[in-house]
Amino acid sequence: MIFTVYGKPQGKARPRFTRTGHAYTPDSTREYEDTVRMAYIAAEGRKIPKGVPVTVNITAWYAIPKSARGALRERMEGGQIAPTVKPDWDNVGKIVCDALNGLAWHDDAQVTQATVSKVYGISPMVRVEIREANA
Repeated sequence: MIFTVYGKPQGKARPRFTRTGHAYTPDSTREYEDTVRMAYIAAEGRKIPKGVPVTVNITAWYAIPKSARGALRERMEGGQIAPTVKPDWDNVGKIVCDALNGLAWHDDAQVTQATVSKVYGISPMVRVEIREANA
């Protein structure tokens, strides 16, 4: 199963706390998780049965900065320079896997292998590839 989430890659934000100490998920995280779920549903993804190991490959494309010119831009387009900007790679993986809990798999504990790559591209997006690990 392969699907794409269009727009700037986002990472899982830390939980926030009210003055009374109650934790809540920031709106931006909830909204992006909804976007990931909608992209998966639109791609007609199926749910992997409980207990089946899963492999996930995530590629986050970042827009090339407008300030990048000449040889620098060419190196970014050619994959010779990777983005070292926020969000961190692990937070991109976390938000995608958490969003797919109960939808693509029973629980993200089924994910036994995952890769997250950050690259420059023409337009920002996140491409997600999911497969059963033993398939």
